[in-house]
Amino acid sequence: MLAGLLLLAYTAGVQAQAGTGTEVQIPATPQRWVTDDAGVLSPAAVAEFDARLEEYERSSGHQVIVYTGKTTGIVPIEEWAVKAFQAWRVGRQGLDDGLVLFIMADDKRLRIEVGYGLEGVLPDALAGRIINDEIVPRLQQGDNDGAVRAALDRLTAVIAGEAAGSGENQAQPGAGRPMTLGEKVMVGIAILFFLILFITNPQLALYLLFTILSGGRGGSGGRGGFSGGGGRSGGGGASGSW
Repeated sequence: MLAGLLLLAYTAGVQAQAGTGTEVQIPATPQRWVTDDAGVLSPAAVAEFDARLEEYERSSGHQVIVYTGKTTGIVPIEEWAVKAFQAWRVGRQGLDDGLVLFIMADDKRLRIEVGYGLEGVLPDALAGRIINDEIVPRLQQGDNDGAVRAALDRLTAVIAGEAAGSGENQAQPGAGRPMTLGEKVMVGIAILFFLILFITNPQLALYLLFTILSGGRGGSGGRGGFSGGGGRSGGGGASGSW
């Protein structure tokens, strides 16, 4: 029994040392939608893609960001990407609709990491085709700007198609259906509550009204940079190399 306990203690110690040796180092949360730490994109392209993805989030709600680095070290890019996604909290909480394009210049590896909420519209096989058809050939030719531009074109088009379909499906059940008595009562209570709030605290009432009308995204335009929304990823996506 004593020998067994000693063996277990030794094994645990070895595993702890091994875990320490492979600790994943994740950079701080990006401040913008495009972070070119590896310096593989032109300044004009960084500004173009960053403005594009900022506006895309403002209009659609989806957080799509690009990160270029040099290496993930001895950690596989798949593990590194999941850890980074979790640390940066890309995508909206509860919807998990974020996406990150990782490019590691020294490793010549890249990955599309997909949030839980987008795995249905962007399955692993489709992410792999986008990498092999759009990104890798351009990276091999040295057209880094074109590779990212083509990737964003395909990725946002795929997501937009799912968003449009979801919107149509959500609109149909309620189309032409009269409100029930319970719904009318709830609407009346909400209106009464708003009127009381407007009388007692007009500034708060107007703020709430503005937030509702803007779809809950009223404050995103003034934040001045990217900020994770609380999204998660379970490892969906695809990886590639060039």
